[in-house]
Amino acid sequence: MHQLTVKNFKQPDESVNLSGHGHKDTVMIDGKPIEFSEFEKGWRWSNDVKPIVGGDSCQAHHLGYCIEGHLQVHMNDGTDKDINAGDAFDIPPGHDAEVVGDDTVVLVDFGKAFDNK
Repeated sequence: MHQLTVKNFKQPDESVNLSGHGHKDTVMIDGKPIEFSEFEKGWRWSNDVKPIVGGDSCQAHHLGYCIEGHLQVHMNDGTDKDINAGDAFDIPPGHDAEVVGDDTVVLVDFGKAFDNK
């Protein structure tokens, strides 16, 4: 049975520095991760995360909401999409992404919490 749970990103269960261009904080709720990420000017998955996790492209599913900034997602199939403040998003595995402009991108990601794997 599920129970009422409240966690705050000021006290994350895990925090990862993303090569000096941002960070990702994770809280676990009912065994599922919810991530709060800040990506700074110059951040790109292939430069800042790939060295940490490996692979040719990001293989995570991202389902979330963009609070601030502008992120451009590059799918392996050649499709590009812009995500801006106020946008909800669903990004399947097989992508790269980068911050566009000078503003920090701030996201909340529920993707792994909803994966049925």
